[in-house]
Amino acid sequence: MKNSVMEHYSSTINNVYRLLRKEFEKHRMPVVDLIDLQTNDPFKVLVATILSARTKDQTTAAAAQRLFAHAPSPEALERLSIGALEKLIFPVGFYHDKARHLRELPAVLRERFGGVIPRTVGELIELPGVGRKTANLVVAVAFNKPAVCVDIHVRRIFNRLGYLTTATPLATEMELRKHLPVKYWTTFNSYFVSFGQNRCKPVRPQCEGCPVRRYCARVGVEKSPL
Repeated sequence: MKNSVMEHYSSTINNVYRLLRKEFEKHRMPVVDLIDLQTNDPFKVLVATILSARTKDQTTAAAAQRLFAHAPSPEALERLSIGALEKLIFPVGFYHDKARHLRELPAVLRERFGGVIPRTVGELIELPGVGRKTANLVVAVAFNKPAVCVDIHVRRIFNRLGYLTTATPLATEMELRKHLPVKYWTTFNSYFVSFGQNRCKPVRPQCEGCPVRRYCARVGVEKSPL
């Protein structure tokens, strides 16, 4: 990251964060945050996060509701066959793979972690179907601990703002770990995801009236007078 960009990033991120927090309060929570609010259950947050990958929130929410009606705990989840799991979670993205991972999850939790959902990224990524994005989100949402969760919305918006020029979620995560104040780590993903779902969309973002317009370079956005 060039010094000039870093200086701009440091001087404006506080304002961007504050404005996106206000935007977050206007819209429906991302599905994982909503499930955490409703259940306060790290197991359900973990499962919902696994289901949510490459899947719209509405589809994830419906699948999670069906699944939790039959499997509210790791013990209950282990009693379901892969076929039953596939029927319950369909049509989430990659439901065949996710059903297999969910079927394996209780045994791995029991054998490696005594049946308790681990609280660190390093431990969570040992679980089937859990990558860095999922692990970071579970740490932040389920345990309210600082973690840098980067998904497509986070990477797109930080690049669109002009703060980063990263090509992958991992590269974005590493840059944010270096430069994003730790005080924002726990909640920034929720705010950016909500913003990306409702206004700063991949195609035709709603730049007119955008609360952070004056801080945004609109990189990759077709420029037109506002």
